[in-house]
Amino acid sequence: MVHDQQSHSGQSSIRKRIYSPLFLVFLFILPVLGCPLWGQSGQKKQLTAEDYPLWGQLSMDKIAPNEEWVSYTMSYTEDRDTLFVRNVANHTSYSFPAGDKSAFTKDIFFVCQSKDTVQIVNLETGKKEILAGVSAYCYSFQNNLVLLLLASAENKRSLIIRSPSGKTLAEISDVIQYSLSPNGNHLVYTTSRKNGNAVSIINLATLKMATLITKATAANDYNHFTWHKDSKAVTFYSQSKMNLIDGLWLYTIANTKLWQLDPSNESSFPTTATIVDNPRYKMIISDDLEKVFFSIKEKTIPIAEKTNSKVEIWNANDKWIYPEEQQYGKFEEQPKITLWQPKNGHVTRITSTELPSIMLSGNQQYAFLSNPKSYEPQFDFQGPRDYYIQNLNTFENKLFLSKQSSFYQDIIPSPNGKYIAYFRDQDWWVYDIKHNTHTNLTIKTGVSFSGKVHALESDSVFGCPAWSKEDKEIILYDEFDIWAIKADGSNCTRLTQGRESKISFRLADNPKKGKWNLLLDGIQLDALNLENDLLLRAEGDDGKTGYFKWTKGIGVQPLRYTDSFINGLNYEAEKQKLFCVEQRFDLPPRILSIDNSSEAAKIVFQSNAQQQNYYWGKSELILFQNSKKENLKGILYYPAHYDPQKKYPLIVSIYEMQSKELHWYTKPTLFNESGFNQTVFTTHDYFVFLPDIMHEDENVGPSTLDCVTSATLKVIDSGLINPDKIALMGHSFGGYETAFIANLSPLFATAIASGAILDLTSYYLTVGWNTTKPDMWRFASEELRMGHKTPFANRSDFDRNAPLTSIEKLKIPLLLWSGKQDTQVDWRQSVEYYLALRRLGKKNSMLLYPKENHILSNPINQKDLSERVLQWLDYYLKDDTTAAWITNGIEK
Repeated sequence: MVHDQQSHSGQSSIRKRIYSPLFLVFLFILPVLGCPLWGQSGQKKQLTAEDYPLWGQLSMDKIAPNEEWVSYTMSYTEDRDTLFVRNVANHTSYSFPAGDKSAFTKDIFFVCQSKDTVQIVNLETGKKEILAGVSAYCYSFQNNLVLLLLASAENKRSLIIRSPSGKTLAEISDVIQYSLSPNGNHLVYTTSRKNGNAVSIINLATLKMATLITKATAANDYNHFTWHKDSKAVTFYSQSKMNLIDGLWLYTIANTKLWQLDPSNESSFPTTATIVDNPRYKMIISDDLEKVFFSIKEKTIPIAEKTNSKVEIWNANDKWIYPEEQQYGKFEEQPKITLWQPKNGHVTRITSTELPSIMLSGNQQYAFLSNPKSYEPQFDFQGPRDYYIQNLNTFENKLFLSKQSSFYQDIIPSPNGKYIAYFRDQDWWVYDIKHNTHTNLTIKTGVSFSGKVHALESDSVFGCPAWSKEDKEIILYDEFDIWAIKADGSNCTRLTQGRESKISFRLADNPKKGKWNLLLDGIQLDALNLENDLLLRAEGDDGKTGYFKWTKGIGVQPLRYTDSFINGLNYEAEKQKLFCVEQRFDLPPRILSIDNSSEAAKIVFQSNAQQQNYYWGKSELILFQNSKKENLKGILYYPAHYDPQKKYPLIVSIYEMQSKELHWYTKPTLFNESGFNQTVFTTHDYFVFLPDIMHEDENVGPSTLDCVTSATLKVIDSGLINPDKIALMGHSFGGYETAFIANLSPLFATAIASGAILDLTSYYLTVGWNTTKPDMWRFASEELRMGHKTPFANRSDFDRNAPLTSIEKLKIPLLLWSGKQDTQVDWRQSVEYYLALRRLGKKNSMLLYPKENHILSNPINQKDLSERVLQWLDYYLKDDTTAAWITNGIEK
């Protein structure tokens, strides 16, 4: 059935200083009061490059447990980044230059670190304690303790356990390293003793210590502490003086049991292998504490052919081409995931050369194994695979899914381990592990669960963000809505009604977690309780964004949803107040506090308040149609200090779908990675336009020309701009589009194409050195949309879409630029095009930046490029001929 849910002990010798409240007021309150309040009126001035360093980038940090304080960072291009703490009600503020690793305590303190200094501030009194010589610190919220690792002059380190207010509860000498459990109740640490290193653990609630290991012989170190996800156990390696891992240990908290795996004494451990630290796959303790997953590697790898030559052999029958095999292949040499069962001591190798890739079921009772080369060679970005399921108790192995997409969002285990969901043939399916059955879940819903999601890609899955408790329902996205579908397919419920209003609803990101929680080669999803309220993020087709609250039986209610870009939701456990960041093109990012019950919002902090003193542009959503009457959108940015009596030059910047950036704020700077900054351009008296482009399969070039022509004519018809002074620019794929259009359109006075694909045939036959794959996949399934056509069998299709084919028709000055270490689009594409233009006598210049990749990272080069782009635009759109490098290089 398909349903819609309708809306209805001893003092330490820490080097420290105490600042008085009066000093803190001077340091932290006066700078805040000195800032002009947002919205004050006054004479505005024109923004210049000398003013740009005043602008910073706001990043939300943390929320205090009582929801009365918020921390955030302001980052500056030409100045030191600063961490701030601000009171939500009275806006009292404290600043910490270069502050990092922050924590609000359980009571009234704030802690952060800057290099080797930890600062602790009493947020009520303003007293600040500065602790020097701290190499690391952590905070246990559960026990309200600050743990400091101090380095002495003798290079010995002590671990101090203290309260935030300053009372030292314990001091442990000669500590090498430590690790705090996820719940903050236990701390495991190593110490250096005369008779050998030791591993100990301390219960932070009772401060009771226990020594787990004291070993005076082979082991030199114990490291890589890895905790059980619920803090029930910890595992770690022992390492010899030769830096070889010679043992694996597991300590379980409840029964204080220590288990050891000694490879030399365990008959099931492969004699030809050794334990290794695998940066890609960290150790894992299973939920039931019965299994530890770790990596082993063969001690010696057979060499097929000995030679003194460093020749690279690229064979025609290789599954992967040489660079990809060197980077990601050589499965026989890669570490193998191995299972240790501490209770019986047995060790079993799980992955193999034949099946090197592994996902785990949510309860870690099964492994899903595959080989990335199953169907290679093929010419998409990654090929399908056959998936095998292995019971990790009996170690039986069987094929359960053939030729399945291996995209990480297309195959996802359920949290409780009962199912694995996969997207196939335009539907979501589940495989029931216990019953060995496959069920199509979405065939009866009547909607599509795939579509346009990622830039430059054709259709992909909208997403599977979670399951409900006990794996009862899978949570899925369509284009607009969130669905809860029973695992047996018996019931489908649409939780939101976004389709009717063209609002896309998604689960809001959890601020305490990353976007994806990876478990080996798979995704580990959260389990939602659908009896509780859910926080949702929403994006409307009209450019509005914000957050909603979903309640069972009621539906969605807006918390804040308006004509701005709202993101960065943050909250504490009680969720009485919700915090987010709001911005528009003409409104610098600001932190808002939203009352979860009344939905009232208030400004906590407004960044870049100095903007009110300057003329500023605005952004506007433009609607247009291409020649096929398809509805499209674009963003038009107005010049700062716009005068309706004037006609302005226009910069058209192209890529693909850009209208979602309608309300994005861009700080003014000359340190731009691609030379483009719409704020800088608007403060130089330019209109800037970013039109959406709908690409046609096998006809990308002409369809781009059609959309951009229609969009530009729409802006010309508005009467705002000078139709003779329009520039076109784009980077990467946008550079390709720019070069193609510049050859064929009479609308533009000049163009800038950077990092561009210009010769489709040579690009088809290029290795993408950042992916180590042939770039043919970009034609098959990404931006160039040729399917599996080739330049050999389908020459006319390649010629019709290639800028190089129509280069003789170029009539306007063209600026090219590339980084000479570009691993995404070969910089020789630009050289090839430059040489063709030179041979044809066309007006052009090319800028090549040594030691730069696809975008520029060196600030000197960023500034140089930004200034030259402005000079180029001023030269051809404002008749400002003062740039000698253009006059001497092209026009003389």
